[in-house]
Amino acid sequence: MSSIEIEKFTADDYRRMPETGPRYQLINGELRMSPAPNRFHQVISKNLQFIIQSYLASHPLGDLYNAPFDVYLSVHDVFQPDLCYVVQERFNILTDAGMEGAPDFVVEILSPGTAALDKREKRAHYAKFGVKELWIIDPELRRIHVYHLTENPNKPRETFDEGDTFESPFFPGLMFDVDRIFVDFRRG
Repeated sequence: MSSIEIEKFTADDYRRMPETGPRYQLINGELRMSPAPNRFHQVISKNLQFIIQSYLASHPLGDLYNAPFDVYLSVHDVFQPDLCYVVQERFNILTDAGMEGAPDFVVEILSPGTAALDKREKRAHYAKFGVKELWIIDPELRRIHVYHLTENPNKPRETFDEGDTFESPFFPGLMFDVDRIFVDFRRG
């Protein structure tokens, strides 16, 4: 009995998809639907984006993008990280379509529907394609796992909880306050 090889989707196929409708990511040539994140996920993303954008206003070292924003890692891999950052020296990877290459820094905020994908497959791909720093944020535990993917893609270098502060080499002099990242004015 012969097996049938199913053709993988490519980045070109992905580019031809309509911009409206559900959000998709292309992972190993398979389209994966991403449901809209919940409100707390969006609060965390907004807080972190505000912190970094405020810093970049006076320290123009790179550029930050938030989802939905296409990151073309390969012909079979197009991701939409929650936040991604590229240093100024690498602005050549920015195109009208999004980013053609690996960002320097990525943030993935876990959602019930995408947590396993973010923690395993996407983390492995980010390491493979050259992302240097990855934050995986767990809203339920209010915890931030910081991976330095060029050192060890399988284990966080550091983990931070409420009450902690920390720095990233991509934002010199900026202290990240975990409580500020998770603050939700509607919840208190």
